[in-house]
Amino acid sequence: MENVYALIDCDSFFVSCEQAVSPELKSKPVCVTGGINGCVVSRSREAKKLGIPMGYPVFMAQKEFKNIIYIEGNQERYKDFSHKVMDVLKDFSPCVEVCSIDEAYVDFTGLCKLYKKNYYDLAVFLRQKILNEVDIPVSIGVSKSKTLAKFASDYAKNRGGVFLIGKSKLKKILPNTKIDDICGVGRRMKTALNKEGIIMCSEFVAKADDWLRNKYSITYQELKHELLGECIYKISPEYKAPKSIQETSSFAPSSNNKDFLKNEINKHIKDACRKLRKHNLKTSNIGVMLKTKDFIVYSECKNVAIPLNLEIDISKTAFELFEKIYNSELKYRSTGVYFSNLSDADVVQGNLFDLKNIEKSDKLSASIDKIEAKFGKGSIKTGFV
Repeated sequence: MENVYALIDCDSFFVSCEQAVSPELKSKPVCVTGGINGCVVSRSREAKKLGIPMGYPVFMAQKEFKNIIYIEGNQERYKDFSHKVMDVLKDFSPCVEVCSIDEAYVDFTGLCKLYKKNYYDLAVFLRQKILNEVDIPVSIGVSKSKTLAKFASDYAKNRGGVFLIGKSKLKKILPNTKIDDICGVGRRMKTALNKEGIIMCSEFVAKADDWLRNKYSITYQELKHELLGECIYKISPEYKAPKSIQETSSFAPSSNNKDFLKNEINKHIKDACRKLRKHNLKTSNIGVMLKTKDFIVYSECKNVAIPLNLEIDISKTAFELFEKIYNSELKYRSTGVYFSNLSDADVVQGNLFDLKNIEKSDKLSASIDKIEAKFGKGSIKTGFV
């Protein structure tokens, strides 16, 4: 049985989340921003029609595009919606590869018999299911390789939300598609191929495997076969633990208020510790960052002898680092914490006294997670001195 993959891409994801929370924003020109001193990070279809560019500075956008509604981004909200969308996908298919907060590959292979639908109708059904259950519109591209599924999802955005690339469409698409329109083809790869007179995808796939491999690398050869509809890159649903965890945020106006900054750091510690425990990890390297209004970054990090994942334990070290880099004469626009040297939380090292303290911390962190699972995030707050 040939593999059939789908790439699910949430449309204008941050804006769609805001519209799901506030339905009165639907069908209106809306932009989500990175704060007053930030830029436009997501645009509704109506905002795009007005010509506002992605990444446009907010202070300029508000002067030039006065008819647009600007909303400051809410990362926690978007993470929650992302989890809901991915839960729908994982309930729909046993094989899902989450790529980012708003994208995932889904293995459609064999699902036609289960749902009694062809692949196109299967995508239409899944798209409507996500819209009904999460109120997030998505574009779905379907094909026999991940590369083509991604390309099809881009087509889907202007073709009713679903686009399927089969053999007949592939013959028409490749001669009319530039090689740099394909996801994964960067500037260097484009330049190298253009020098050889390869502009269109049809010219690229016509090259011999040996020539591509010897002239460039096996990556070029694999891309050729992906574009021909041969499945080289498999969907990989396996769990991959993060190598580091970072939590940052910006705010306006800039501030040098020590308690305010420490409170922001405290929020980051809590969110980062929640992620540690979610992945069953602990950190033995703790870092704190302050960025000034002039975008100068000050940071300090420290190794700890015993790996940690509890807010109370980590905050002591984090606030010591904060005191080292804080300068009351500077105004800051963002704060952050980062954890590295992550290890399995079940692997415990230390002497008997350490082990007793670790056991107490593990029980306390488990209790915190249970309470928040029942009553919601933020139902327990940790403080600082």
